[in-house]
Amino acid sequence: MDRRGFVAAAAALALALPFAQGAIAQSYPDKPVRLVVPFPPGGSNDVIGRIVAQALSERLGQQVVVDNRGGAGGIVGTEAVAKSAPDGYTLVIGAVSTFAGNPSLHQNLSFDVTKDFTAIAPVAQGPFVLAVPAESPAKTTEDLIKLAKDKPGSINYGSSGVGSSLHLVSELFRAKAGIDVVHVPYKGLGPAMTDLLSGRIQFIFSDMSPLAPYIESGKLRALGVSTEGTFASFPNLRPLTASGAPGFVASGWYGILGPAKMPEAVVARLHKELTAIAQDPAMKERLAKLGVAPWTSSPAEFQAFIGDEIKKWTEVVRTANIKPE
Repeated sequence: MDRRGFVAAAAALALALPFAQGAIAQSYPDKPVRLVVPFPPGGSNDVIGRIVAQALSERLGQQVVVDNRGGAGGIVGTEAVAKSAPDGYTLVIGAVSTFAGNPSLHQNLSFDVTKDFTAIAPVAQGPFVLAVPAESPAKTTEDLIKLAKDKPGSINYGSSGVGSSLHLVSELFRAKAGIDVVHVPYKGLGPAMTDLLSGRIQFIFSDMSPLAPYIESGKLRALGVSTEGTFASFPNLRPLTASGAPGFVASGWYGILGPAKMPEAVVARLHKELTAIAQDPAMKERLAKLGVAPWTSSPAEFQAFIGDEIKKWTEVVRTANIKPE
């Protein structure tokens, strides 16, 4: 092909691409979409994933099927999506644990969350809550920090496992508060909550959803939140960064991603629908009951946010010398 022919062919392709993208957008989806939750049923990722899947099904006119693929702290399900076809029919709900915690902790993952995924849209964000047993002498965050400083190494905290988001958040709190406390890892949040209620451990960080019933019944006391300012759903809880742990800011977040190299038209369609879902007043009310708030941004902003989160938690892992089990 001579130069003129090549230029003409390139021009024809450039003109055809917008029409091809438009055709893809109009036909998508023409079959059910699978949303992978990389954890067993029942946790926050699963609950929020199912809420989003139901709303997205209604807006797309096709069923969005939740596929729970637990294993290895979320790595198994996340990896499955990274290696799936980038056609928009396999998505994953990403969170701080899977898209920031795991990459910070594991150096030999078979995938790269910054290169092997397409960030589509965030959907929700909320604080971590610091809680102690009702019988604890710590009535405030400052009290807890003083207790820890008066008797270094005498206070235990629980998490849902080594390298979990709750472990990393607790280590960030330890560093910012300047205290010496002991980590007690559990195989899930449930066993940790049992020991917290019995007083075997002295504090825990979690999203509000699993804590709320015990706080309302008076069995646990919430001391503060990990946001920079007060959080709308919990106006009476002070931010921990202003309560003896300066610079302690962290969030539990959830968003939808797909494999790398998804068609732009499909990404745009999904982003449009997910943003509309997050902006729905009924969805805001539903998420508030789980202790999170709707969150929207562009795909590029969401991707940049994930990169910043990886840097943040990698530093926490390095400073605390956390090693995967």
